[in-house]
This record gives sequence, structure tokens and C-alpha cells, in this order.
Amino acid sequence: MTSICYVYQVLTIMETKLRFQPVSHSWVALHPKPKGVIQFIGGAFFGTFAPMLFYRYLLKYLFDNGYTIILLPFNFTFDHYVEAGFLIKEEYEIIPELIRRAKFAGYDYKAYLSDRNFSWIGHSIGCKYVALLEAFSALPREPKQLEEVIRDIVTKTSNPSEIAKNERKIQTIVQNLESLINDLKQRRARATQLIKYYLGKEQDTYWDIIEDPSIDKTYFKNLFIKGQTSILLAPVNSGTDSAIPKFLAKFIDKLGWGVKPTPQETFALIQATNLFNLLGLVSFKSDKLAKSTCEWFVNTFKKPPTDLQNNLAGGHLKPLGIKLGGYVVNFPDSLPIIESPQRRNAELEIYVGKLLGALEKERLS
Repeated sequence: MTSICYVYQVLTIMETKLRFQPVSHSWVALHPKPKGVIQFIGGAFFGTFAPMLFYRYLLKYLFDNGYTIILLPFNFTFDHYVEAGFLIKEEYEIIPELIRRAKFAGYDYKAYLSDRNFSWIGHSIGCKYVALLEAFSALPREPKQLEEVIRDIVTKTSNPSEIAKNERKIQTIVQNLESLINDLKQRRARATQLIKYYLGKEQDTYWDIIEDPSIDKTYFKNLFIKGQTSILLAPVNSGTDSAIPKFLAKFIDKLGWGVKPTPQETFALIQATNLFNLLGLVSFKSDKLAKSTCEWFVNTFKKPPTDLQNNLAGGHLKPLGIKLGGYVVNFPDSLPIIESPQRRNAELEIYVGKLLGALEKERLS
């Protein structure tokens, strides 16, 4: 009887198709027997318009290898602090719903019971949001200490003669981060109670959880993403001038309406927090757009270690691909435009899969 059940489970998994369903503001493909969860955020255009189509080949490969996929929307904005905050808020909204839907479908849900089983994969500018969340993980929670860190970053990266402007920037960043942290504490409490409800466990008193320093961390080990693995595919740390003409970008930046944080502030924040110990990096040999950002991680930040880096053939859009019939159609910057799945896998997907495995091994060590 046990053998029959096992065979049935295997056949069910083999027959499962990659089907996305809306959850909160994102799209989710539930795996019947997941070994983990991948939260994917794409680039500016392709991550905004039908990412489940443009990135489908990569996402299908990951799904077939045992991962539930959360496809996070790319929202175009100059305030990347806000967008990064939106992504982590989504995690707290989605995790309880994964458990509820998996139980209803008769799927295994054990992987959803710890946020350490969740990984992040970003492409292009989407990587910046993942990097910001990792950096937020190490920021001090005490207001005075938080302000000291932000003040040091802004001072190092801004025009020292613009004292009043810099002070306003510091206070705005600190206030927004404090607001985000407080919001996440409440979302974590609500998500924890929802999970307990769906599991049929006794729930705690809501306000006790908010105030109690020994908060239940059974499901959420860290307020942000510390302890979760991440892979950056062709990361781009760009400024305002990458989205609009340079002459206009300078004017927008001068008014304080440009990209936040600036590329310089982003690099300084990453260095100041000095986490990124569960990071994988994939760059592409003919990719000029991500070249400087990848070089900064390797040569200046000195992370990740070489065994967690891959420099592969292809251009910036190599992660995009659609399977038509028995072939994979790549985008024009990555030749050949049409190739077999076996060749495509050997050029990218196999490396991503190996990175996920190596990072998980590193996390457990």
C-alpha cells in the first residue's frame, strides 16, 4: 500500500503543470511537494508586464526541480526603499495563504513553516530590491543607532555643502525605515496567528505578541530576510539617468525626486551592513548593462566567494526565455535565439539549480 501511495505521489508531481494563481499582489505556483520556495522579481519592463510569460522557461525549470514559485510584481518607482518594503510585506501576506491553499489541495506544506526555506532570485534592477532587503536585515532597531548608520551613509555619498538637504534626507530615510519596521512587526504577528489558525493550533493574544520581547519566531526567524538565500542574475544598481534622459535626470535629482537610494548610497548601505553571506551571483559575458555592478560585488565588496559566482555566455536578457514546441526561444541579445532545452539548461538553468543547492548547503552548515 505504501509503495502504491509513493508511486501515486510521484506521478502527481510529474503531471503537475506550472500554473500561476493570484495571491495578494503577486502570482503563485504551488508545488505539490516543495523542498523550498523561490520568490522571483524580474527587471523593469519584463518584470512588470507578464513576467510569467517572459521568464517562463527559467521558472518552469525551478518548479520542476521542486520549488513553489512566488512571482513578485515589479512596480516602476523611483523610491526603491518603498518597493523593497512592499516585497517583504508581500512575504508576510503570502506565507499563511500558501499553507491554507496547500492544505486545501492536499499538498505538502512543511516547507512553508519556516521562512528559512524561502529564497530570492532577482534579475536586473529587481536585484537591487533583494539587496536592499538583505541590507535592512542588519540595520539596528534602536532609533538612535539607526540614525547613526543612515547619517554615516548619507554623509559619505552626498555633497557636504548641502547640509540642510542632507539632514532632511537622513530624517526622511530614518522615519520611513522606522515606520516599515513597526509595520512589519504587526504583519509578522498577524501572519503568525493566521498560520496557527490554519494549522489548528492555539493562537496567542494579538497584543501580547506585539509587545512581548520573546515573540514567537517559529515561522519567521528574522523581520527581514536574514538567513534566506538569494541569487542575483545580472544585477543592475542604476540611478535616475537609466530611466529618463540624462539632462532631465540631473534636474530631477537636484530637486530630490530621483532614485532613492542612489547607486552610491546603495553600495554604501550594502558595505555598512556587511551581510550577504548566503548570496549567489550570475553575470553574463556580453552584458554591458550589469557589468559595473557585478564588478563591484566581485572586486570591491569581495562577495560572494568564487564558488558562488558564475560568469556565463549570453547577454543581459539571458534569463528570459519561452519554450515553443521542442525549442526554447531566447531574446536577441543571447545567441542562438532558438536552441534545444538541453543546450539552454547547460547555459543557465543548471548553474542556477547548482547555486541554490550550494547556498542551501551553506545555510545549513
